[in-house]
Amino acid sequence: MNGNRFFRTAAFVFIAIVLASVLVTVFMRGLKGRSSAPSLTGEWQKLELVLQQIEANYVDTVDARSISEALIKEALHELDPHSVYLPPQDLEAADEGLQGQFDGIGITFNVPSDTAIVINTIPGGPSEKAGLLSGDRIIRIDGDTVAGVRMPQDSMVARMKGPSGTKVLIEVKRSGVADLLPFTITRSKIPIKSIDCAFMVNDTTGYIRLSRFARTTYMEFMDAAASLKKAGMKRLIFDIRDNLGGFLDQALLLSNEFLGKGDLIVYMEGRKRPREDFFADGTGRYQDIRLEILVNESSASSSEIFAGAIQDNDRGKIFGRRSFGKGLVQEPIYFSDGSGIRLTVSKFYTPSGRSIQKPYTMGENDGYEYDIIERYRHGEMVDADSIRVNDSLAFKTAGGRTVYGGGGIIPDVFVGIDTTKVNDFYLECTRKGLPVRFSTLMNDRYKDRLEAVETFSGLNALLDEICSEARFRDYASSQGVQASDPEWDAMKGYIMTQVRALTGRYSALEDEAFYRIFLDIDNIYQAALEDDSPLVVSGS
Repeated sequence: MNGNRFFRTAAFVFIAIVLASVLVTVFMRGLKGRSSAPSLTGEWQKLELVLQQIEANYVDTVDARSISEALIKEALHELDPHSVYLPPQDLEAADEGLQGQFDGIGITFNVPSDTAIVINTIPGGPSEKAGLLSGDRIIRIDGDTVAGVRMPQDSMVARMKGPSGTKVLIEVKRSGVADLLPFTITRSKIPIKSIDCAFMVNDTTGYIRLSRFARTTYMEFMDAAASLKKAGMKRLIFDIRDNLGGFLDQALLLSNEFLGKGDLIVYMEGRKRPREDFFADGTGRYQDIRLEILVNESSASSSEIFAGAIQDNDRGKIFGRRSFGKGLVQEPIYFSDGSGIRLTVSKFYTPSGRSIQKPYTMGENDGYEYDIIERYRHGEMVDADSIRVNDSLAFKTAGGRTVYGGGGIIPDVFVGIDTTKVNDFYLECTRKGLPVRFSTLMNDRYKDRLEAVETFSGLNALLDEICSEARFRDYASSQGVQASDPEWDAMKGYIMTQVRALTGRYSALEDEAFYRIFLDIDNIYQAALEDDSPLVVSGS
């Protein structure tokens, strides 16, 4: 759970988006219970005949369940990259992140060196009530050692999660305490935040980072935005980078807050689904707020619906890199054994008529999976001129600007990855996780002072004291990573900002501290913050 979430591998992004593609569903169309569809007809009858012959004549006993599930998976794989079969356990895991809560113990942790370290506990959650503290090292879960054994992080999470009311024994190593401390924690419903942080950047500019479109997203946004507006917000930088999507209705509600009456937000259409349009109703409370949206290659589905609606209605500027390109609508179909499928039934189109979905070939998903890697390979992540646009897919916004289809949302202001912020010293520090491990060490030493911080200025003063350049260089050297003075001078601003952000996350200000500090070296955010040019449309 490394705080620097802006940098994820392309492989992880694809896997996460396939699972998260669940989330842009037309939920009210889900079919509960067993389907009563009629017998197969036409070309489908051959499949039915084969199954009948296997059941009637095959030499050995057949595990019909495993064969059925294999056939389902393969059939959906042949359709498109986002139609998917989910066994009961996977279906539950995919759904819970959208509902705004899950059953667990309520902690945030990272694993800097093969041991899970508690970053913070959720206020009012079972771990806080039981007495877990930030900085605690999780050594055993229900008697099984999880530290120093290279246990995957998702396996640790699975051991800690469980039905509400059940208990789990967590044994931790606490700084200054010789023996392991046991905590028997009763699991309960844990709220999942959609908004990582919301704060005023200056007297008139607010910043909101939205990580998902869950059931609670709209209400969370309205609370955060109202607070910022009360503080003087006239401009909003809305960060939806790495947001894999979620519920369609939440994207519609959010778009409605910024658009005028009658503005088209999105429409969807499929072979068996007639076109369905979604319009703003004019009741939005933030129609007069200047808006900048931050996207990247991991912004998908509902994030792209929102960004496309704002761009095509000339309501605000999009900054960053081309979004993922996930514009297929999955309809949930549930079965009585707790499993289900997410079947693609429509495609999303932006108001100008662009299909959000990037190209794919039925049954051939390899190229689709590695699309992000290909973007790196042909330079799109660094150079705007490397973005492949098709002139035949040119569309016009409401104000007459030209935008391009072909998959994903191409930003109005391209901001590439800054490859100058890399040298051998930085790469070695990152490989060994030194910024994260150093921040954990500082929390061990200064835990009480970090938790006592009440203001951002107070936090900065404390970080000036405990996160000095000399102290980090000495720490890096003790871990076998040394830098020449030129190497250090080239990277110190970037590395020390990460160190301060990660250490600040252990303070009472938590995620707000991390993003307030980290955004200083975030080139997409800085491009939006420094941009004063108006959005140019025809006739203006």
